[in-house]
Amino acid sequence: MTTTSSLITSTDQAEPAVGADRAVAACAEAVRAARAAGADEAEAFLSGRAGGYTRFAVDRVHQPQDVHERQLMVRAVVEGRSARVATTDLAGAADAGRRAAGRAAALARAAGPLPALPAPLAARSVPSLAPEVLWDARTAAWGTPERVDAVRALMGASRTAGGEAFGMLGRAVTELAVVDADGVERYAAATEAYGSFTVRIDDGTSHWVDLDRRLDVLDLDAVVARTVEQAGRARGRIDLTDGTYDVVLGPLATGELLEGFHAYGFTGDAVADGVGAVARRRGERVAPATVDVADDPQAVRGLPFPFDPEGTDASRVPLLDHGVVADAVTDRASASRAGLPMTGHAHIAREETPHPAPASLTMAPGTASVEELVAGVERGVYVERLWYLRVVDPAATTLTGGSRDACFLIEDGRLSTPVRPARFTESVFGVLSRVDAIGADVLAQPLANVWNGSVSAPAVRVRGFRFGSAAAATTQDLEEETA
Repeated sequence: MTTTSSLITSTDQAEPAVGADRAVAACAEAVRAARAAGADEAEAFLSGRAGGYTRFAVDRVHQPQDVHERQLMVRAVVEGRSARVATTDLAGAADAGRRAAGRAAALARAAGPLPALPAPLAARSVPSLAPEVLWDARTAAWGTPERVDAVRALMGASRTAGGEAFGMLGRAVTELAVVDADGVERYAAATEAYGSFTVRIDDGTSHWVDLDRRLDVLDLDAVVARTVEQAGRARGRIDLTDGTYDVVLGPLATGELLEGFHAYGFTGDAVADGVGAVARRRGERVAPATVDVADDPQAVRGLPFPFDPEGTDASRVPLLDHGVVADAVTDRASASRAGLPMTGHAHIAREETPHPAPASLTMAPGTASVEELVAGVERGVYVERLWYLRVVDPAATTLTGGSRDACFLIEDGRLSTPVRPARFTESVFGVLSRVDAIGADVLAQPLANVWNGSVSAPAVRVRGFRFGSAAAATTQDLEEETA
């Protein structure tokens, strides 16, 4: 197999979709035009992504894909009323600025002016990210020939084991430029290496996902061998009897458990509205001190990035600070409303209003291997990953979903019989409150619909996890459970 540590000779080098000079110039042009058209305030950001992806199934690369995308968005404010205009036509940057100003003025005339929000608290001081944290030359050089070689070897290993593989390998460059009328001017670009695939052998399946700025972190040789072996071991699955089990959640399952933190009140908007965990339970211990969950755009693992689309330095925000409900992520508006510091977590996506969002969720690793976590369970279940999660009760942090792929009964500290996917309904805080050991190895995976979003987490051992038709936890249940 072609390894990630072997010499890369491809001339297929990744580059930003737009580039620093052009991106900053387009943002500046939009801001100048908005101000000239009467805007009291104006700001613009340009996000870009250039990537190459190699999708494969069974025995062929079925969808090689190159992605070059960009979006310039300008915001104008007139008498407190704001409007946004987005375009992919950089030649039309000035027109976008004028249209944003015109729409803001029309809104002010129709609905009346709004009083200005109080100035938000200053952003926290954040150390600069070193260039090597954002840009990895090996990732940039991981071109189509190298990815195709890796895919062929992956499919061959699966075929030799009597199975099939499906998935994608890819690399990309993410860039962001921000300019405002007060003189802010920022630009950064970062590489990204990504892999995701499933191996199926008869009725057994196993799945792997990881991403990082650095290609070598993916360690494809090792994960291919492990995933193929797990799929083979997962053959002959049986149904899991409804009940409460001690479980070991693999790194992907732990990460998926954390994905919904934005819904539980860890944002400035929730604090301003007086709802959710930070507004109502700040300072309360909900998990052991070993459970340390943060939103950390400075973390090397995952997708670190230095600032948000408002140009604010992105800082580490403790969410569960060693098990205690701590702080909320903010953008400029929510920081002003809630009286909190700006943390650099502005987010906007298609069909969404601007809001703060955790985009770099991390859980601190422990020291145990997965084998050691499993060895501490007399009878329970190993869960490779979770699937189709939906928030049931944000106040109680309750999720419903299912287990998936290489899941096994644990008997006398060893993986035994593979089990089919099973439904569950659990409180996230409740699960975290019962964590008694944490793994050392971390996997990262993308956060859906969040720009540059990722969640990185280790495996954990949990004492008591309900599978089957048990009723969803209520807020009262949670309070009693964590009292």
